[in-house]
Amino acid sequence: MNQKTRIEVLLRNNFLLELMIQKLVDICANGRKPFRIKLQKFVDKDSIRSGGPVVVLVQLEREEKVTGPVVAPLFPQKREEDWWVVIGDAKSNSLISIKRLTLQQKAKVKLDFVAPATGAHNHTLYFMSAAYVGCDQEYKFSVDVKEAETDRDSD
Repeated sequence: MNQKTRIEVLLRNNFLLELMIQKLVDICANGRKPFRIKLQKFVDKDSIRSGGPVVVLVQLEREEKVTGPVVAPLFPQKREEDWWVVIGDAKSNSLISIKRLTLQQKAKVKLDFVAPATGAHNHTLYFMSAAYVGCDQEYKFSVDVKEAETDRDSD
């Protein structure tokens, strides 16, 4: 292959890459999210006690059909989409629960953590891509934690 042909191939490949990247940027930047997230009810929301377990169920559904591996021509090998579902507390800058998943069309994720002190606590659910920039989503929710039950001996 001569120098002119190599340059033409590189330019064509670069143009195609830019088109693919621009499509993803358009999808994410224009408010059109590639995923719909449904935050389901807490398991036993009324019985969340300080120091007890809190279980959050998250249902994820892809808006578009699965297209295959990630478009990453500079990555040395084929790369599948990896996603992180994270619960964090921005106020205290702390990570509360985290799960990694590879999402095809639909997925359900169960995140659990230990309930904090008594009172209302605001948390954020983050849905982050390990492959694409600009597609991260976040959802705020609160947990009302009641006082821990004490074991009383009845004599």
